[in-house]
Amino acid sequence: MNKGLFITFEGADGCGKTTQIRMLKDYLENAGYEVVLTREPGAKGLGEKVREILLNYDGIVSDRCESFLFLADRAQNIDTIVVPAIKEGKIVLCDRHIDSTVAYQGYGRGLDLERINMLNRLATDGKMPDLTLVFDIDVETSMQRVGKNKDRMESAGIEFHNKVRNGYLEIAKLNPERVKVINGSESIEKVFENVKNLINKTLHI
Repeated sequence: MNKGLFITFEGADGCGKTTQIRMLKDYLENAGYEVVLTREPGAKGLGEKVREILLNYDGIVSDRCESFLFLADRAQNIDTIVVPAIKEGKIVLCDRHIDSTVAYQGYGRGLDLERINMLNRLATDGKMPDLTLVFDIDVETSMQRVGKNKDRMESAGIEFHNKVRNGYLEIAKLNPERVKVINGSESIEKVFENVKNLINKTLHI
């Protein structure tokens, strides 16, 4: 494979994207591709420390501060992991990326979408995913899957998470070529079949 590829996985907490991204990594490696798995927040190294603050800090975190922490983590991930791997012809799979900030801080927190999009471009130096998979589930199912031990973001409430879900669906409408919505409420096996179909089309295999 001569050209690297950047694929992002998005969706509500408990949507199953982390399970699917690991299954896809194994599938692609078995097919002979070199794969790099990363995440936001919490890419290896500095990002892990940023993730700890974002998810577990028990003091007040302003909405703008929250956004900038996510963006700082994103810049580090893009510059030190994503872009170098793509230049080497590898497939990069990223658990959350720019659309999480739009959905959670934009639609969820109500911050200005135009500003968020501008800041995303700054954090990524304009690098966009080649394909984004959004795993859609209803909020009740999402909360049930997360369980009682919720982190700071997961504890934001039903109204917030409904806004996030609707935000993701709106992002998909606005970016139909890049963003594909997958029903995350189906069985793990059925969801993965849908993932493989989209990936195979992208890779022409």
